Amino acid sequence: MARHPRLIFPDVALHIIQRGVDRRDCFVADTDRLVYLTSLRQLATHKGCALHAYCLMTNHVHLLVTPRDAESCSSLMRDLGQRYVAYFNRRYARTGTLWEGRFRSCLVDSAAYVIACYRYIERNPVRAGMVPSPHAYPWSSYVANSGRAVDPALSPHAEYRALATTDAARAQVYRDLCEEPDDPRFLEAIRDATNAGYATLIGEELKARLAASVARPLERAKPGPRPARARGSEPESLELGL
Repeated sequence: MARHPRLIFPDVALHIIQRGVDRRDCFVADTDRLVYLTSLRQLATHKGCALHAYCLMTNHVHLLVTPRDAESCSSLMRDLGQRYVAYFNRRYARTGTLWEGRFRSCLVDSAAYVIACYRYIERNPVRAGMVPSPHAYPWSSYVANSGRAVDPALSPHAEYRALATTDAARAQVYRDLCEEPDDPRFLEAIRDATNAGYATLIGEELKARLAASVARPLERAKPGPRPARARGSEPESLELGL
């Protein structure tokens, strides 16, 4: 089955996951993560992608970015992947690919979903049982987003800035939010949306705009009987949704 084109739109945040091939480790030492982050920070600025949050796990990466235009994000991930693979292969005397095909992504819009995505990314090591709290993991943006450090490469999303009127209050609100347990329904929703590229984590206004302009499914089809075939319809066209 042909893959749907990615849903990427200027000035709309995107949650991205990129995994190691066969889910193998793509980071072996702390130096590897430092090299990746250095390239990420440089290329995000160069490619016009605002970086809001990130988390480098052992065999995959989570990012939350807002691209300046429709091509910015793909260009960022292509160059970042190529640069890091060249470093990784050289360091570990290996050849071939490191990443599991193309990156996966989903649009994230509206206050509820953007902040939940921040939390989802930065609490990933907690859910994996690697650390007891997000501030104990050094390879995510939590330390900066929680106000414990400064990372000039991070650009707060408008919904993050709306948490409070000052930097200190904003950081405190966010720290409190990250202490709350994960909502299983959101975990299921963001994983499904990211893996399939659906536009389910966006507000109704944007969803209506996309429905009128995008020639691909925005959400997973609801289970149920197919509509009755109209007289004279071609079966092939019905199977393709035409």
